[in-house]
Amino acid sequence: MSHIVIIGAGECGARAAFALRERNFDGQITLVGAEEHLPYERPPLSKEALLNGLEPKLVSDAARYADAGIEVLTGHSVEGIDPAGKTARLSDGQILAYDRLLLTTGARPRPFPGLSGPNHRIRTLRTHSDAVAIRAGLQPGAHLAIIGGGFIGLELAATARKLGAKVTLVEGLPRILSRGVPAELSAVIAARHKAEGVEILCGVTIQELSEGPDHARILTEDGRTIAADMIVVGIGAVPNVELARDAGLVIDNGIAVDAHLRTSDPDIFAAGDCCSFPLPHYGGRRVRLEAWRNAQDQGTLAAANLLGAEETVSAVPWFWSDQYDLTLQIAGIADGATQAVWRHVAEGTFILFHLDIDGRLIAASGIGPGNAVARDIRLAEMMIAARVRPDPVALAAPGTKLKTLLAA
Repeated sequence: MSHIVIIGAGECGARAAFALRERNFDGQITLVGAEEHLPYERPPLSKEALLNGLEPKLVSDAARYADAGIEVLTGHSVEGIDPAGKTARLSDGQILAYDRLLLTTGARPRPFPGLSGPNHRIRTLRTHSDAVAIRAGLQPGAHLAIIGGGFIGLELAATARKLGAKVTLVEGLPRILSRGVPAELSAVIAARHKAEGVEILCGVTIQELSEGPDHARILTEDGRTIAADMIVVGIGAVPNVELARDAGLVIDNGIAVDAHLRTSDPDIFAAGDCCSFPLPHYGGRRVRLEAWRNAQDQGTLAAANLLGAEETVSAVPWFWSDQYDLTLQIAGIADGATQAVWRHVAEGTFILFHLDIDGRLIAASGIGPGNAVARDIRLAEMMIAARVRPDPVALAAPGTKLKTLLAA
């Protein structure tokens, strides 16, 4: 195997490239990315990058790629893949022949229905250039309207308030963070945002978005108009599957891969936000995860399996979000839980454990200042992986060390 091509120069693709070298692969590695920047981390775009400067936080600098013998082609999109001929065609006409191919094409923001562009005051946040455009509008006293009460929207709301902007957040569902976050935790976060001056409007249906030369407008179904200097739409993400689909690969809520991250073509693998895969801790349920750690984990796993290791997906899903001084952490997936156990850790800090019908711990959600819940969530993650059935009374008791429940 002499040439491995990785399409998608983000966290996952970069991690895979370096992991190949760490496993002593001495063939050619080419990492192709459509953006002009070297691979960078996306989580800071809604937080510290907007606050502290807009230089992208690179995964590694150019010298490290060069030292590792990794060719990085930035500013190159891929127009097509030929699985039979084992080639990828780039936007400049260049043809890359590969022995094995890894797709880490990520995802893109879900567009607002019916909205056509270009729009200068109606934005989405996914790339460094998106962050630059949004930061230009976050001046003290400016009014930012955010559509969508998920992680991105709420993190952006917190950052905008720190910069002195007025914020209105519009969510179509009855509460914020409806996807994957327990109502008890979303209530804490909503209260904090309101205390910081964010106006949160839930259960609101938007009829139309429009923009003029000096404002943008949201028209709601009940006739209300919300005028803002800028609107950011954060209503989820769509996996980038077009290359895979056009190449004849199986698509199922993303590029469908098996437990080894192999697609329906044995020489093409996929990892990160763009793929769906079976999750062993949840009965092989197929999921697609948009998470920083998942991108890292799967980049490493894909590298191993590109070289024939046949290792299986084993990581427990883990998510986090920083808003003001609060950190939310979630391990596992709570869907299917039949019992919730509340554990009060300290003032303003608590964890909610989720057990299934058999008493097995399948998820844990915690919130508190800084890293207050980090250790316990990490232990809960290990308990989920070990399929522990903890005593609910012991789980609820703040004096019970989770390490003892894991050992038992």
